[in-house]
Amino acid sequence: MPPYGSRYFATGEGMTEEQSYEGSCLCGAVGFAIRPPTLFCGHCHCAYCRRAHGAAFVTWVGAAEGRFELRDGQVCLVWYPSSKQSRRGFCSKCGTTLFFASTAAPGEMHIARALIAGEIDRSPAINTFDDERVPWIHGAADLPAYGGDAEELAHYRDIPALEE
Repeated sequence: MPPYGSRYFATGEGMTEEQSYEGSCLCGAVGFAIRPPTLFCGHCHCAYCRRAHGAAFVTWVGAAEGRFELRDGQVCLVWYPSSKQSRRGFCSKCGTTLFFASTAAPGEMHIARALIAGEIDRSPAINTFDDERVPWIHGAADLPAYGGDAEELAHYRDIPALEE
């Protein structure tokens, strides 16, 4: 484990349900909480984030290490060293990429925003590595949009919805 790793799991003492934002991976094995205020919320367009998440960009929420708590899944949480100074935490059961930690951002844990149910104390306010943005994401708001009850998606109705 890189030297900047273990301290993230000894923090978060005194967090209560009312004071924290909670989330988990897809299968629920890795659970976490963040006590506000968060440090930032923004979209990252770098190639590392795109490849790690299989997406056009990733929305991260930054938390001070003392405001982050890993509640479940230490056994399932695996860290991949994505660069010399950075690593990404993912669930070994379902494969969800959850966290980013780096010596480039000491004292911070970055959490994938989509894993936190409900609202948090801020909206995305920045696009980082915007020069690496994929060209095919432009115009997404102009595409046809279908809700889960749309006839075009009827063949997916047998898949149970996730609880938020």
